[in-house]
Amino acid sequence: MNGYLVAIVLYALLLIAIGWCIGKRVKGAGGFFVAGRQLSMGLLFTTLIAANLGAGSTVGVAGIGYKFGVSSWWWIGSAGIGSMILAYIVGPKIWRISCRYNLYTLGDYLDLRYSKFFRGLISGMMAIGTLALFSGQLIGIAWILNVVAAIDKIWGILIGACVTTLYFAAGGLLSAAIVNIVELIVILLGFSLAAPYALSYVGGCNGLTTAITSKLGSEAAAQFFSWKGIGATTIIGYLFMLIPSFCISPGLIGKVYGAKNEQAIRIGTALNGIVQLIFAFLPVLIGMCAFAAFPDLTNRELALPTAMKEMMPFAVSTLALAAIFAAEVSTADAVLYMLTTSISKDIYQTFFHPNLSERDLLKFSRRVTLICGVVGVALAIVIPNILTALQIFYSLMSVSLAAPLLLGLFCDKASQKGAVLSAAGGVLLTLFLQFGNSGKGVWILNATSTGILFSFVLMFMSLFVFPSTKPPLDDSPIEI
Repeated sequence: MNGYLVAIVLYALLLIAIGWCIGKRVKGAGGFFVAGRQLSMGLLFTTLIAANLGAGSTVGVAGIGYKFGVSSWWWIGSAGIGSMILAYIVGPKIWRISCRYNLYTLGDYLDLRYSKFFRGLISGMMAIGTLALFSGQLIGIAWILNVVAAIDKIWGILIGACVTTLYFAAGGLLSAAIVNIVELIVILLGFSLAAPYALSYVGGCNGLTTAITSKLGSEAAAQFFSWKGIGATTIIGYLFMLIPSFCISPGLIGKVYGAKNEQAIRIGTALNGIVQLIFAFLPVLIGMCAFAAFPDLTNRELALPTAMKEMMPFAVSTLALAAIFAAEVSTADAVLYMLTTSISKDIYQTFFHPNLSERDLLKFSRRVTLICGVVGVALAIVIPNILTALQIFYSLMSVSLAAPLLLGLFCDKASQKGAVLSAAGGVLLTLFLQFGNSGKGVWILNATSTGILFSFVLMFMSLFVFPSTKPPLDDSPIEI
Protein backbone atom coordinates (compact mmCIF):
# COMPACT_ATOMS: atom_id res chain seq x y z
CA MET A 1 0.00 0.00 0.00
CA ASN A 2 1.14 3.58 -0.72
CA GLY A 3 3.20 4.77 2.27
CA TYR A 4 2.08 8.38 1.86
CA LEU A 5 -1.58 7.36 1.88
CA VAL A 6 -1.12 5.20 4.99
CA ALA A 7 0.44 8.13 6.85
CA ILE A 8 -2.34 10.54 5.87
CA VAL A 9 -5.09 8.02 6.75
CA LEU A 10 -3.59 7.40 10.20
CA TYR A 11 -3.25 11.14 10.74
CA ALA A 12 -6.86 11.73 9.72
CA LEU A 13 -8.09 9.03 12.13
CA LEU A 14 -6.10 10.69 14.92
CA LEU A 15 -7.83 14.03 14.28
CA ILE A 16 -11.27 12.42 14.31
CA ALA A 17 -10.50 10.57 17.54
CA ILE A 18 -9.32 13.74 19.28
CA GLY A 19 -12.36 15.66 18.08
CA TRP A 20 -14.82 13.10 19.39
CA CYS A 21 -13.06 12.78 22.75
CA ILE A 22 -13.26 16.55 23.22
CA GLY A 23 -16.85 16.55 22.02
CA LYS A 24 -17.93 14.51 25.04
CA ARG A 25 -17.14 17.57 27.19
CA VAL A 26 -19.38 19.89 25.15
CA LYS A 27 -22.89 19.91 26.63
CA GLY A 28 -24.38 23.18 25.40
CA ALA A 29 -24.30 25.83 22.71
CA GLY A 30 -21.97 28.05 24.75
CA GLY A 31 -19.30 25.36 24.71
CA PHE A 32 -19.85 24.62 21.02
CA PHE A 33 -19.79 28.23 19.76
CA VAL A 34 -17.34 30.06 22.09
CA ALA A 35 -15.59 27.23 23.99
CA GLY A 36 -17.06 28.55 27.26
CA ARG A 37 -14.92 31.72 26.78
CA GLN A 38 -11.94 29.90 28.19
CA LEU A 39 -9.41 29.98 25.34
CA SER A 40 -5.97 30.95 26.64
CA MET A 41 -3.57 33.02 24.51
CA GLY A 42 -1.92 29.76 23.46
CA LEU A 43 -5.14 28.04 22.40
CA LEU A 44 -6.39 31.19 20.68
CA PHE A 45 -3.11 31.48 18.78
CA THR A 46 -3.19 27.88 17.61
CA THR A 47 -6.81 27.90 16.53
CA LEU A 48 -6.38 31.23 14.67
CA ILE A 49 -3.13 30.40 12.89
CA ALA A 50 -4.29 26.89 12.02
CA ALA A 51 -7.46 28.38 10.53
CA ASN A 52 -5.51 30.99 8.55
CA LEU A 53 -2.96 28.59 7.03
CA GLY A 54 -5.31 26.72 4.74
CA ALA A 55 -5.63 25.77 1.10
CA GLY A 56 -5.18 29.34 -0.09
CA SER A 57 -2.07 29.95 2.03
CA THR A 58 -0.41 26.69 1.03
CA VAL A 59 -1.54 25.02 -2.21
CA GLY A 60 -3.00 28.25 -3.62
CA VAL A 61 -0.03 30.52 -2.77
CA ALA A 62 2.51 27.94 -3.93
CA GLY A 63 0.55 27.85 -7.21
CA ILE A 64 0.79 31.64 -7.51
CA GLY A 65 4.50 31.43 -6.62
CA TYR A 66 4.90 28.82 -9.36
CA LYS A 67 3.58 31.34 -11.90
CA PHE A 68 4.50 34.79 -10.53
CA GLY A 69 7.34 34.27 -8.04
CA VAL A 70 8.23 36.42 -5.02
CA SER A 71 5.28 38.83 -5.22
CA SER A 72 2.92 35.98 -4.31
CA TRP A 73 3.91 36.78 -0.71
CA TRP A 74 1.33 39.56 -0.67
CA TRP A 75 -1.57 37.11 -0.39
CA ILE A 76 -0.58 35.80 3.06
CA GLY A 77 1.21 39.06 3.95
CA SER A 78 -2.04 41.01 3.56
CA ALA A 79 -3.78 38.50 5.79
CA GLY A 80 -1.06 38.93 8.42
CA ILE A 81 -1.55 42.71 8.44
CA GLY A 82 -5.30 42.22 8.92
CA SER A 83 -4.59 39.86 11.83
CA MET A 84 -2.54 42.55 13.59
CA ILE A 85 -5.48 44.97 13.30
CA LEU A 86 -7.73 42.28 14.79
CA ALA A 87 -5.27 41.80 17.67
CA TYR A 88 -5.00 45.41 18.81
CA ILE A 89 -7.98 47.34 17.47
CA VAL A 90 -11.02 45.24 16.55
CA GLY A 91 -10.63 42.15 18.73
CA PRO A 92 -10.46 43.61 22.28
CA LYS A 93 -13.39 45.96 21.72
CA ILE A 94 -15.77 43.43 20.19
CA TRP A 95 -14.75 40.82 22.82
CA ARG A 96 -15.80 43.17 25.63
CA ILE A 97 -19.15 43.70 23.94
CA SER A 98 -19.61 39.95 23.40
CA CYS A 99 -18.99 39.23 27.08
CA ARG A 100 -21.26 42.02 28.34
CA TYR A 101 -24.18 41.05 26.09
CA ASN A 102 -23.49 37.28 25.97
CA LEU A 103 -22.93 37.17 22.21
CA TYR A 104 -22.02 33.91 20.47
CA THR A 105 -21.61 35.00 16.84
CA LEU A 106 -20.82 38.07 14.77
CA GLY A 107 -24.48 37.94 13.73
CA ASP A 108 -25.44 38.48 17.38
CA TYR A 109 -23.38 41.68 17.33
CA LEU A 110 -24.91 42.90 14.04
CA ASP A 111 -28.40 42.29 15.45
CA LEU A 112 -27.55 44.18 18.64
CA ARG A 113 -25.76 47.05 16.87
CA TYR A 114 -28.08 47.45 13.87
CA SER A 115 -31.11 45.19 13.46
CA LYS A 116 -32.35 41.67 12.96
CA PHE A 117 -32.88 42.49 9.26
CA PHE A 118 -29.25 43.47 8.72
CA ARG A 119 -28.12 40.39 10.61
CA GLY A 120 -30.16 38.19 8.29
CA LEU A 121 -28.90 40.02 5.17
CA ILE A 122 -25.23 39.57 6.07
CA SER A 123 -25.68 36.04 7.38
CA GLY A 124 -27.33 34.98 4.14
CA MET A 125 -24.52 36.40 2.02
CA MET A 126 -21.89 34.92 4.33
CA ALA A 127 -23.47 31.49 4.11
CA ILE A 128 -23.16 31.57 0.30
CA GLY A 129 -19.60 32.85 0.36
CA THR A 130 -18.52 30.50 3.12
CA LEU A 131 -19.73 27.46 1.23
CA ALA A 132 -17.42 28.54 -1.59
CA LEU A 133 -14.57 28.93 0.92
CA PHE A 134 -15.20 25.46 2.34
CA SER A 135 -15.17 23.97 -1.13
CA GLY A 136 -11.77 25.59 -1.73
CA GLN A 137 -10.29 23.74 1.24
CA LEU A 138 -11.72 20.45 -0.02
CA ILE A 139 -10.16 21.06 -3.45
CA GLY A 140 -6.78 21.52 -1.73
CA ILE A 141 -7.15 18.21 0.09
CA ALA A 142 -8.16 16.50 -3.14
CA TRP A 143 -5.01 17.68 -4.97
CA ILE A 144 -2.82 16.30 -2.19
CA LEU A 145 -4.46 12.90 -2.33
CA ASN A 146 -4.32 12.97 -6.14
CA VAL A 147 -0.55 13.49 -6.18
CA VAL A 148 0.39 11.08 -3.39
CA ALA A 149 -1.99 8.24 -4.16
CA ALA A 150 -3.55 8.95 -7.59
CA ILE A 151 -6.95 9.32 -5.90
CA ASP A 152 -9.54 10.91 -8.17
CA LYS A 153 -10.45 14.52 -7.34
CA ILE A 154 -14.03 13.65 -6.39
CA TRP A 155 -12.98 10.92 -3.96
CA GLY A 156 -10.34 13.23 -2.48
CA ILE A 157 -13.02 15.87 -1.87
CA LEU A 158 -15.24 13.30 -0.17
CA ILE A 159 -12.44 12.11 2.11
CA GLY A 160 -11.56 15.68 3.15
CA ALA A 161 -15.19 16.51 3.88
CA CYS A 162 -15.67 13.39 6.01
CA VAL A 163 -12.60 14.01 8.17
CA THR A 164 -13.35 17.67 8.82
CA THR A 165 -17.08 17.27 9.37
CA LEU A 166 -16.78 14.37 11.77
CA TYR A 167 -14.38 15.96 14.25
CA PHE A 168 -15.90 19.44 14.12
CA ALA A 169 -19.49 18.24 14.51
CA ALA A 170 -18.48 16.56 17.76
CA GLY A 171 -17.17 19.51 19.72
CA GLY A 172 -17.36 22.74 17.73
CA LEU A 173 -14.86 25.47 18.62
CA LEU A 174 -13.35 23.62 21.59
CA SER A 175 -12.81 20.48 19.53
CA ALA A 176 -11.26 22.52 16.72
CA ALA A 177 -8.98 24.43 19.12
CA ILE A 178 -7.51 21.23 20.60
CA VAL A 179 -7.15 19.47 17.24
CA ASN A 180 -5.52 22.63 15.84
CA ILE A 181 -2.60 22.20 18.28
CA VAL A 182 -1.68 18.92 16.61
CA GLU A 183 -2.29 20.37 13.14
CA LEU A 184 -0.18 23.46 13.80
CA ILE A 185 2.84 21.45 14.95
CA VAL A 186 2.64 19.35 11.79
CA ILE A 187 2.15 22.40 9.51
CA LEU A 188 5.03 24.50 10.85
CA LEU A 189 7.47 21.59 11.16
CA GLY A 190 6.57 20.19 7.75
CA PHE A 191 6.96 23.47 5.85
CA SER A 192 10.07 24.50 7.78
CA LEU A 193 11.77 21.28 6.65
CA ALA A 194 10.32 21.22 3.15
CA ALA A 195 11.47 24.69 2.04
CA PRO A 196 15.24 24.07 2.57
CA TYR A 197 14.98 20.68 0.86
CA ALA A 198 13.17 22.21 -2.12
CA LEU A 199 15.79 24.96 -2.43
CA SER A 200 18.62 22.43 -2.17
CA TYR A 201 16.99 20.28 -4.86
CA VAL A 202 17.36 23.11 -7.42
CA GLY A 203 20.93 23.99 -6.40
CA GLY A 204 20.33 26.68 -3.77
CA CYS A 205 19.64 30.35 -4.46
CA ASN A 206 22.11 30.49 -7.35
CA GLY A 207 20.67 27.36 -8.93
CA LEU A 208 17.13 28.71 -8.56
CA THR A 209 18.07 32.02 -10.19
CA THR A 210 19.91 30.28 -13.03
CA ALA A 211 17.06 27.85 -13.72
CA ILE A 212 14.38 30.57 -13.71
CA THR A 213 16.47 32.84 -15.97
CA SER A 214 17.12 30.04 -18.46
CA LYS A 215 13.42 29.23 -18.67
CA LEU A 216 11.95 32.75 -18.72
CA GLY A 217 14.74 35.01 -19.96
CA SER A 218 16.38 37.79 -17.99
CA GLU A 219 13.55 40.34 -18.19
CA ALA A 220 10.76 37.96 -17.16
CA ALA A 221 13.03 36.44 -14.49
CA ALA A 222 13.56 39.90 -12.99
CA GLN A 223 9.77 40.22 -12.66
CA PHE A 224 9.61 36.72 -11.16
CA PHE A 225 11.98 37.80 -8.36
CA SER A 226 10.37 41.25 -7.90
CA TRP A 227 8.02 42.19 -5.02
CA LYS A 228 5.70 43.81 -7.58
CA GLY A 229 5.97 41.14 -10.25
CA ILE A 230 2.34 40.07 -10.02
CA GLY A 231 1.23 43.64 -10.83
CA ALA A 232 0.15 46.68 -8.82
CA THR A 233 -3.56 46.08 -9.48
CA THR A 234 -3.38 42.55 -8.10
CA ILE A 235 -1.32 43.57 -5.05
CA ILE A 236 -3.71 46.42 -4.21
CA GLY A 237 -6.58 44.00 -4.71
CA TYR A 238 -5.05 41.59 -2.19
CA LEU A 239 -4.54 44.44 0.32
CA PHE A 240 -8.09 45.79 -0.03
CA MET A 241 -9.67 42.34 0.00
CA LEU A 242 -7.62 40.47 2.60
CA ILE A 243 -6.68 43.07 5.24
CA PRO A 244 -10.31 43.74 6.18
CA SER A 245 -11.26 40.09 5.71
CA PHE A 246 -8.82 38.99 8.39
CA CYS A 247 -10.02 41.48 10.97
CA ILE A 248 -13.79 41.14 10.40
CA SER A 249 -14.24 37.49 9.38
CA PRO A 250 -17.18 35.93 11.30
CA GLY A 251 -15.09 32.79 11.88
CA LEU A 252 -12.14 34.70 13.34
CA ILE A 253 -14.37 37.03 15.38
CA GLY A 254 -16.11 33.95 16.80
CA LYS A 255 -12.76 32.53 17.91
CA VAL A 256 -11.91 35.87 19.55
CA TYR A 257 -15.23 35.67 21.44
CA GLY A 258 -13.90 32.45 22.99
CA ALA A 259 -10.87 34.18 24.59
CA LYS A 260 -10.66 34.20 28.39
CA ASN A 261 -9.44 37.83 28.57
CA GLU A 262 -8.15 40.77 26.53
CA GLN A 263 -4.53 39.84 27.07
CA ALA A 264 -5.19 36.48 25.41
CA ILE A 265 -6.62 38.34 22.40
CA ARG A 266 -3.76 40.79 22.03
CA ILE A 267 -0.94 38.30 22.44
CA GLY A 268 -2.55 35.22 20.85
CA THR A 269 -3.91 37.09 17.82
CA ALA A 270 -0.72 39.14 17.33
CA LEU A 271 1.41 35.97 17.37
CA ASN A 272 -0.93 34.58 14.73
CA GLY A 273 -0.27 37.66 12.55
CA ILE A 274 3.51 37.49 13.03
CA VAL A 275 3.64 33.80 12.11
CA GLN A 276 1.57 34.51 8.99
CA LEU A 277 3.99 37.23 7.87
CA ILE A 278 6.97 34.88 8.30
CA PHE A 279 5.29 31.70 7.05
CA ALA A 280 4.27 33.49 3.83
CA PHE A 281 7.78 33.03 2.42
CA LEU A 282 7.72 29.21 2.66
CA PRO A 283 4.98 28.17 0.17
CA VAL A 284 6.13 30.93 -2.20
CA LEU A 285 9.68 29.61 -2.17
CA ILE A 286 8.52 26.01 -2.65
CA GLY A 287 6.32 27.08 -5.57
CA MET A 288 9.26 28.90 -7.20
CA CYS A 289 11.48 25.84 -6.77
CA ALA A 290 8.74 23.65 -8.23
CA PHE A 291 8.68 25.84 -11.35
CA ALA A 292 12.48 25.59 -11.65
CA ALA A 293 12.33 21.79 -11.44
CA PHE A 294 8.95 21.00 -13.06
CA PRO A 295 8.06 23.88 -15.41
CA ASP A 296 5.50 21.91 -17.42
CA LEU A 297 2.85 21.13 -14.78
CA THR A 298 -0.61 21.31 -16.37
CA ASN A 299 -2.18 22.58 -13.14
CA ARG A 300 -0.20 25.06 -11.02
CA GLU A 301 -2.08 23.97 -7.89
CA LEU A 302 -0.24 20.67 -8.17
CA ALA A 303 3.06 22.54 -7.62
CA LEU A 304 3.11 22.18 -3.83
CA PRO A 305 2.15 18.50 -3.46
CA THR A 306 4.44 17.61 -6.39
CA ALA A 307 7.37 19.43 -4.77
CA MET A 308 6.65 17.78 -1.42
CA LYS A 309 6.65 14.33 -2.99
CA GLU A 310 9.55 14.64 -5.45
CA MET A 311 12.09 17.01 -3.87
CA MET A 312 12.82 15.43 -0.49
CA PRO A 313 13.44 12.09 1.27
CA PHE A 314 10.44 9.91 2.09
CA ALA A 315 10.35 10.74 5.81
CA VAL A 316 10.47 14.49 5.22
CA SER A 317 8.14 14.17 2.26
CA THR A 318 5.57 12.30 4.35
CA LEU A 319 5.66 14.95 7.08
CA ALA A 320 5.46 17.75 4.51
CA LEU A 321 2.44 16.21 2.78
CA ALA A 322 0.80 15.66 6.15
CA ALA A 323 1.47 19.36 6.80
CA ILE A 324 -0.46 20.36 3.68
CA PHE A 325 -3.27 18.00 4.64
CA ALA A 326 -3.29 19.50 8.15
CA ALA A 327 -3.41 23.03 6.74
CA GLU A 328 -6.42 22.30 4.57
CA VAL A 329 -8.29 20.40 7.29
CA SER A 330 -7.60 23.03 9.97
CA THR A 331 -8.98 25.82 7.82
CA ALA A 332 -11.91 23.68 6.71
CA ASP A 333 -12.99 23.31 10.35
CA ALA A 334 -12.85 27.11 10.78
CA VAL A 335 -15.05 27.47 7.71
CA LEU A 336 -17.52 24.93 9.04
CA TYR A 337 -17.60 26.98 12.23
CA MET A 338 -18.62 30.08 10.26
CA LEU A 339 -21.24 28.15 8.31
CA THR A 340 -22.71 26.46 11.36
CA THR A 341 -22.98 29.63 13.41
CA SER A 342 -24.38 31.64 10.51
CA ILE A 343 -27.10 29.15 9.62
CA SER A 344 -28.05 27.71 13.02
CA LYS A 345 -27.89 30.78 15.23
CA ASP A 346 -27.97 33.81 12.95
CA ILE A 347 -30.73 32.52 10.67
CA TYR A 348 -32.56 29.49 12.15
CA GLN A 349 -32.79 30.55 15.79
CA THR A 350 -33.13 34.29 15.09
CA PHE A 351 -35.93 34.08 12.52
CA PHE A 352 -37.66 30.72 13.09
CA HIS A 353 -37.13 29.46 16.66
CA PRO A 354 -36.08 32.33 18.96
CA ASN A 355 -36.87 30.30 22.09
CA LEU A 356 -34.73 27.32 21.08
CA SER A 357 -32.95 25.81 24.10
CA GLU A 358 -29.17 25.57 24.36
CA ARG A 359 -29.28 21.78 24.03
CA ASP A 360 -31.60 21.85 21.01
CA LEU A 361 -29.46 24.53 19.37
CA LEU A 362 -26.42 22.29 19.88
CA LYS A 363 -28.22 19.35 18.23
CA PHE A 364 -29.35 21.48 15.31
CA SER A 365 -25.86 22.95 14.88
CA ARG A 366 -24.35 19.48 14.57
CA ARG A 367 -26.92 18.54 11.93
CA VAL A 368 -26.19 21.76 10.03
CA THR A 369 -22.47 20.92 10.08
CA LEU A 370 -23.16 17.60 8.39
CA ILE A 371 -25.46 19.17 5.77
CA CYS A 372 -22.90 21.89 4.99
CA GLY A 373 -20.29 19.18 4.50
CA VAL A 374 -22.46 17.59 1.81
CA VAL A 375 -23.17 20.90 0.03
CA GLY A 376 -19.48 21.83 0.21
CA VAL A 377 -18.60 18.61 -1.60
CA ALA A 378 -21.00 19.44 -4.43
CA LEU A 379 -19.53 22.94 -4.86
CA ALA A 380 -15.94 21.66 -4.73
CA ILE A 381 -16.69 19.38 -7.67
CA VAL A 382 -17.99 22.33 -9.74
CA ILE A 383 -15.60 25.20 -8.77
CA PRO A 384 -12.46 25.10 -10.98
CA ASN A 385 -9.69 25.98 -8.50
CA ILE A 386 -8.85 27.03 -4.95
CA LEU A 387 -8.25 30.75 -5.46
CA THR A 388 -11.51 31.18 -7.37
CA ALA A 389 -13.35 29.73 -4.39
CA LEU A 390 -11.46 31.90 -1.91
CA GLN A 391 -11.92 35.10 -3.90
CA ILE A 392 -15.70 34.57 -3.99
CA PHE A 393 -15.74 34.48 -0.19
CA TYR A 394 -13.22 37.22 0.58
CA SER A 395 -14.69 39.62 -1.97
CA LEU A 396 -18.25 39.13 -0.74
CA MET A 397 -17.24 39.50 2.90
CA SER A 398 -14.99 42.54 2.53
CA VAL A 399 -17.41 44.46 0.31
CA SER A 400 -20.53 43.81 2.38
CA LEU A 401 -19.23 43.72 5.94
CA ALA A 402 -16.02 45.75 6.36
CA ALA A 403 -17.53 49.24 6.42
CA PRO A 404 -20.64 48.46 8.54
CA LEU A 405 -18.63 46.49 11.10
CA LEU A 406 -15.62 48.79 11.46
CA LEU A 407 -17.52 52.10 11.45
CA GLY A 408 -20.28 50.61 13.58
CA LEU A 409 -17.75 49.42 16.13
CA PHE A 410 -15.99 52.75 16.48
CA CYS A 411 -18.63 55.33 15.56
CA ASP A 412 -21.89 55.69 17.51
CA LYS A 413 -23.60 57.48 14.58
CA ALA A 414 -23.52 54.40 12.33
CA SER A 415 -27.10 53.32 11.59
CA GLN A 416 -29.02 50.43 10.12
CA LYS A 417 -29.93 52.47 7.01
CA GLY A 418 -26.29 53.32 6.43
CA ALA A 419 -25.19 49.70 6.97
CA VAL A 420 -27.76 48.33 4.50
CA LEU A 421 -26.93 51.03 1.94
CA SER A 422 -23.20 50.41 2.31
CA ALA A 423 -23.43 46.62 2.00
CA ALA A 424 -25.94 46.62 -0.86
CA GLY A 425 -24.24 49.43 -2.78
CA GLY A 426 -20.79 47.87 -2.48
CA VAL A 427 -21.95 44.41 -3.56
CA LEU A 428 -24.00 45.71 -6.51
CA LEU A 429 -21.13 47.86 -7.80
CA THR A 430 -18.68 44.97 -7.46
CA LEU A 431 -20.99 42.63 -9.38
CA PHE A 432 -21.51 45.23 -12.10
CA LEU A 433 -17.77 45.80 -12.54
CA GLN A 434 -16.95 42.11 -12.32
CA PHE A 435 -19.41 40.98 -14.98
CA GLY A 436 -19.98 44.19 -16.95
CA ASN A 437 -16.49 45.63 -17.00
CA SER A 438 -14.29 42.49 -17.08
CA GLY A 439 -13.36 42.87 -13.42
CA LYS A 440 -11.79 46.32 -13.89
CA GLY A 441 -12.51 49.09 -11.42
CA VAL A 442 -11.46 52.73 -11.08
CA TRP A 443 -7.89 53.68 -12.07
CA ILE A 444 -5.62 50.72 -11.19
CA LEU A 445 -8.15 49.18 -8.80
CA ASN A 446 -9.98 45.97 -9.59
CA ALA A 447 -13.72 45.42 -9.12
CA THR A 448 -13.47 44.25 -5.50
CA SER A 449 -11.18 47.11 -4.40
CA THR A 450 -13.51 49.66 -5.98
CA GLY A 451 -16.54 48.05 -4.34
CA ILE A 452 -14.90 48.16 -0.90
CA LEU A 453 -13.96 51.83 -1.27
CA PHE A 454 -17.48 52.65 -2.45
CA SER A 455 -19.03 50.86 0.54
CA PHE A 456 -16.84 52.88 2.93
CA VAL A 457 -17.80 56.15 1.19
CA LEU A 458 -21.50 55.28 1.47
CA MET A 459 -21.15 54.28 5.12
CA PHE A 460 -19.24 57.47 5.97
CA MET A 461 -21.84 59.68 4.25
CA SER A 462 -24.61 57.90 6.13
CA LEU A 463 -23.13 59.04 9.44
CA PHE A 464 -24.36 62.56 8.57
CA VAL A 465 -27.44 61.75 6.47
CA PHE A 466 -28.87 58.84 8.53
CA PRO A 467 -27.27 59.14 11.99
CA SER A 468 -28.22 56.46 14.50
CA THR A 469 -30.51 57.34 17.41
CA LYS A 470 -29.75 54.13 19.32
CA PRO A 471 -27.81 54.42 22.59
CA PRO A 472 -24.16 53.30 22.26
CA LEU A 473 -23.19 49.81 23.34
CA ASP A 474 -21.33 49.36 26.61
CA ASP A 475 -17.77 48.27 25.87
CA SER A 476 -16.21 49.08 29.22
CA PRO A 477 -13.50 46.69 30.54
CA ILE A 478 -14.80 43.40 31.88
CA GLU A 479 -13.35 40.35 33.58
CA ILE A 480 -14.86 36.88 33.32
